[in-house]
Amino acid sequence: MTKKSDQEKEKKAIHVIVDGRVQGVGFRHFTRNNAHRLGVHGWVRNRDDGTVEIQAEGAQYRLKQFLKQVRKGPTHSWVQDVDVEWEEPQGESYGFHVRY
Repeated sequence: MTKKSDQEKEKKAIHVIVDGRVQGVGFRHFTRNNAHRLGVHGWVRNRDDGTVEIQAEGAQYRLKQFLKQVRKGPTHSWVQDVDVEWEEPQGESYGFHVRY
């Protein structure tokens, strides 16, 4: 049996607000696809103020990779600001979903 590295065991959660040109450009689906690829759980949704909100959980190193993708965004987006709050995971998330 192989031991998991400390990075794999270190579960964290993030709450993210993304500002810029992030609605109407496929940002939520881009986010969901990257979360699935990286094994990150949680959700993403558009907010009434034009920002995108993300709640995600997973191994800390995977969340850091996920955030790199969020900061880039999909082709037609323009990410102006990413506000990240690191939190303790609640363990309630399975999969990654777009909320409407």
